Amino acid sequence: MPEPQVPADPGTLRRQAGREALTRLLRTFLRPHLGLIALMSVLSVLQAAGNLYLPVLNAGLVDKGIVSGDTGYVWHAGAEMLGIVLGTGLLSVATAWGASWIAMTAGARMRSALFRRIQEFSVAEVGRFGIPSLVTRNINDVQQICGLLQTALLLALSVVMCVGAIVMAVRESVQLSLLLVIAVPVLALVVGGLLYLIVPMARTMQERVDRINHVLREQITGVRVVRAFLRTGAEQERFGQANDAVTEVALRGFRIYSAIGPIIMVVTNLTSVAVIWFGGHLISRGSLPIGDLTALLVYVVQVLGCAMVAVSLTGTAPRAVASAERVAAVLDTEPAIADPVEAVTPPGPAGAVEFRDVGFGYPGSERPALSGVTFTLRPGQTTGIIGSTGSGKTTVLNLILRMFEVTEGAVLVSGADVRQQTAAQLRAPIALVPQSGFLFGGTVAANLRFGLPEATDGQLWEALRVAQASDFVAAMPGGLDARIDQGGTNVSGGQRQRLSIARALVRPSRLYLFDDCFSALDTATDARLRAELADATRDATVVIVAQRVGTIINADQVVVLDAGRVVGVGTHAQLLDECATYQEIVASQLGEEEVAA
Repeated sequence: MPEPQVPADPGTLRRQAGREALTRLLRTFLRPHLGLIALMSVLSVLQAAGNLYLPVLNAGLVDKGIVSGDTGYVWHAGAEMLGIVLGTGLLSVATAWGASWIAMTAGARMRSALFRRIQEFSVAEVGRFGIPSLVTRNINDVQQICGLLQTALLLALSVVMCVGAIVMAVRESVQLSLLLVIAVPVLALVVGGLLYLIVPMARTMQERVDRINHVLREQITGVRVVRAFLRTGAEQERFGQANDAVTEVALRGFRIYSAIGPIIMVVTNLTSVAVIWFGGHLISRGSLPIGDLTALLVYVVQVLGCAMVAVSLTGTAPRAVASAERVAAVLDTEPAIADPVEAVTPPGPAGAVEFRDVGFGYPGSERPALSGVTFTLRPGQTTGIIGSTGSGKTTVLNLILRMFEVTEGAVLVSGADVRQQTAAQLRAPIALVPQSGFLFGGTVAANLRFGLPEATDGQLWEALRVAQASDFVAAMPGGLDARIDQGGTNVSGGQRQRLSIARALVRPSRLYLFDDCFSALDTATDARLRAELADATRDATVVIVAQRVGTIINADQVVVLDAGRVVGVGTHAQLLDECATYQEIVASQLGEEEVAA
């Protein structure tokens, strides 16, 4: 009978996966630098040759110059040693610069690849990884890999030095070189054993850095809520727990790592003492010159010094292996929503939208967000979408933009299924104003030109006029050049929404999607804005998602959603007669008199 297979240890499998991921990433991002790496290898060999030749010159200086009293030889050998020192110094600078340049350039390309892949992700992939984790992977994890790469490139010199020093030590004295047979394996076992212990801690460290990043991001973003509910103490405790978790694993790792240096120093010093002890006996018997003993001692120290460089690698390798696994996980994730292999040209009128029996459910949700949704949006028509919280209003807009993939039915934009169009092709004629008016750090003008970089100042002021934002922008220091903080935190909520609306209006579009972006406006400003908006978007398809009846009361068409289903489509007057759900919404906001009228 065949013996039952023992399942592999999960920790071993993760370490193997991390090493494979690191190898694959380095192979991919180092390919453009192979020529420079080859040149650095040549320079490293020359530097190592110079360093290995110095003890030979020193031995000759002792035996032929100092012992024999030949002053001329001392000057000649000293000048030669000085020249070699200067040459190896220049080579050392060149190799260090090359290693840093390669590591940082490869890291920049890696970050760019991560950024491009994240830009391709749908909302589902972003949610699966989490925003804090994606930020950590793009910055901290890539930095860990760059640190390992830089150390590894410099380690090539140490490898050449180690091999050369062993050869030269054997050349000086075979007997004393046998001491390395004991010292080198001891150091290898120590470094290998500590590396085995540190790798799992490094992976845990990165995961806990993700957690502290997540907690810190939440507390900074939600600082007003935290203070309003007097939860500052509780949030400090939560951050303290995440911080302690990082500190705990970091201390364990550094305690182990800190033991490596003293161990290497002990082994190096004991080996040096042994070389001097046994070498002294050989000198007393006349079988070993004094100069050869000094050279041999230098070679022994060089061999064991390579272990110190290997130790620096063990400090970066574990976290780099764990980081490589995390970076590769992002790069290897194929977006759930990808462009079709062969895109079609939409045959219908630009901006027209049709929902055909659409169903959609969020991953892990108990019930679908939309079921059997069918309606049509036409150019030159304003459609209002209204419903209670959670009825699926924003989901409808996300499906038009193909932020999610429908699970049933089809969404057609400009006469073609959104799944048959590329993302650029689909979204080019669409302007979106999200529910939360997000602004980027920069100037007012930079934010308004986000969709149309070549827009003139006149176009910007016209968009601001329509959005009822020209007055407060003109009053800001610098006008269009006034500074906007990241997220628009230095302007009010209503101002952020109006600037977001103006940004959408700057770029001429065929389909405008307004996702409850009038909620922070007072009634008078809301009315003026919608009046101007009707003229500015006369020929386009306009969709307004709203909570307030007053915002969509004059729409050409109103779609009423309830629990993910369309329960009414028509004008305000028609729905008051035919749709009970709409009647309830109107009665709750405008009173029973409006329904009765």
